[in-house]
Amino acid sequence: MGFLADRMRRRVAVSALALVAALPAAASADPMRIAFGDIATIETLGLLIAIERAKEQGVEVEPTFLKSEDIAAQAVVSGQADIGIGGPYALLQKVKAAIRIFLQLSELQMYPVVNTEFYKDWADLDGQEIAVHSRGSGTEAIMQMMADRHGIEYSSIAYVPGAEVRTGALLQGNVKATIVDSSGKRVLEAEAPDRFAFLPLDGVEATDEAMFANTSYLAENPEDVAKLVEAVVTTWREIAADPSAAVRLREQYNLLPDATPEMLAEIEPYYAGMKDALPLNGGGEEAARSDFAFYTASGALEGKPEDLKVEDFWDLSVLNGALGKLGTQ
Repeated sequence: MGFLADRMRRRVAVSALALVAALPAAASADPMRIAFGDIATIETLGLLIAIERAKEQGVEVEPTFLKSEDIAAQAVVSGQADIGIGGPYALLQKVKAAIRIFLQLSELQMYPVVNTEFYKDWADLDGQEIAVHSRGSGTEAIMQMMADRHGIEYSSIAYVPGAEVRTGALLQGNVKATIVDSSGKRVLEAEAPDRFAFLPLDGVEATDEAMFANTSYLAENPEDVAKLVEAVVTTWREIAADPSAAVRLREQYNLLPDATPEMLAEIEPYYAGMKDALPLNGGGEEAARSDFAFYTASGALEGKPEDLKVEDFWDLSVLNGALGKLGTQ
């Protein structure tokens, strides 16, 4: 665990920056600035739908698509954005950033995969390069946990945002070992079933992506944040009950207008594969406790899971209020 903890500590130290209170006092008069550490694809479609629904409730939203989750998190910490998307646990603990998670967006449902021309199992990855989504992401935590569990050490880690991008890199031969989502798994199985092998994962339950915000923004804009949370929870429940809803809602809101026919054909299968990973009650304390167990085991968090306090990482007030209105499932 020392190697993993030291590596995470070094990465967070590199990403650390001065905390600046940059939000204006009359924040409610300004748009809600949401920083995505990814491009707009079918992976982000569900959240884009929820944002459109929040707009219908009077919330002015200004989404920005950035190069990585690291940059998105730094934008929130510095006040250049109000809300970020990712898994900021290490940032919260190591840097003590004035941000809090307020909503779980998805649970981990990922698949480590290798090109069988080079590797067959976890042991073969000792001393080799792997690719993950971003620093501090759930994909990195999984791969680090598996390295520790199997007694191996990677030579380096490449950060390649977007499961679709990593899937394409595998097919092109630019990446030999990485981790993909259910959509990428289907593509690899369909296009090159004998070329890739999926490595076993056991006992992994944790947040893949969450929404987090400046504590000052949460305190000053509870009504707008509540409308966003309600829109996400409502959308997740609708898509989980009927994945084809994602197709219909994309058309309704004219989202991803430049998507190719191949991408559009993947929407329903993707959300059918994701429906069990969509938290219908927004995660909350139960998700936080599971995350503590996972991220301490992976080295992203220090300490014993039972000693970590939910309030040091999450602000549950808006979510609990939304569930009081929507009910739980």
